[in-house]
Amino acid sequence: MPELPDVEGFRRVLAQHAVDRPITRVEVLDPQVLRDTSPRQLTTALPGTDLAKPRRYGKWLMAPVHQPGHRHGKDDPTLVFHFGMTGSLIWNDAAGEPLHPHDRLVFAMEDGELRYRDMRKLQGVRLTGNDHDVEVLLSDLGPDAKDLSLAEFRDRLQGVRRQLKAALTDQSVLAGLGNLLTDEILWRAGLHPRHLTTDLSSSDVARLHEELHDVLRVSIRRGCVPPDDSWLTGWRDQPEAPCPRCGTPLRRMHLGGRATVWCPHCQPAP
Repeated sequence: MPELPDVEGFRRVLAQHAVDRPITRVEVLDPQVLRDTSPRQLTTALPGTDLAKPRRYGKWLMAPVHQPGHRHGKDDPTLVFHFGMTGSLIWNDAAGEPLHPHDRLVFAMEDGELRYRDMRKLQGVRLTGNDHDVEVLLSDLGPDAKDLSLAEFRDRLQGVRRQLKAALTDQSVLAGLGNLLTDEILWRAGLHPRHLTTDLSSSDVARLHEELHDVLRVSIRRGCVPPDDSWLTGWRDQPEAPCPRCGTPLRRMHLGGRATVWCPHCQPAP
């Protein structure tokens, strides 16, 4: 389930392996992962171009396209990736490596291949016409969670009357948080997923903001929400698992269609 830390990891894959290396061939193995573009557009527009320095916003990853020897201009296209529930970017040093069953797109370069892999195909890949199209695509998103100040965070939460789990996973409130991150942050902050945003005290908001940044810092370094024994994430998929902090059996429920895990002792009901 790719969230902000995972997409940061995919950004590093792009930055390390694919920047300023001419694309020699694009192979569309499964057109169902394409959004607002066609196989013909990808296979004709991209060969002979380079990818510029990628950037991430929330769960979205943008790879600007430019002609070799030129900078990306505002009227140049951009490859935009959204990884849905199961997407990823894989770099293979050797072209011709056997394909994985879920490889959907291949961007061949002189000394390797960038592959978009996705089992469930809930989101996918776009080729926007220009920078304005990217801005429109991202216009409904809230601020990126990674660099959010305490004041901005307080303003975002005060602007909605929602249960905390629903507010934090709403991409129009904050961009980048998903199920694993939100459950981990709420557990560390000692706040129940059903706690209302309007009932948060100043100290609740400050603690929540601090835990958000602590969890993101470690997760970004690891490229995922770590499934460590000291983390809620390390136990959430185990039946009858104990809270890694107090040993109380963890509870499970669905909130807004999302599987939610919490500790009834560390996160008392409001």
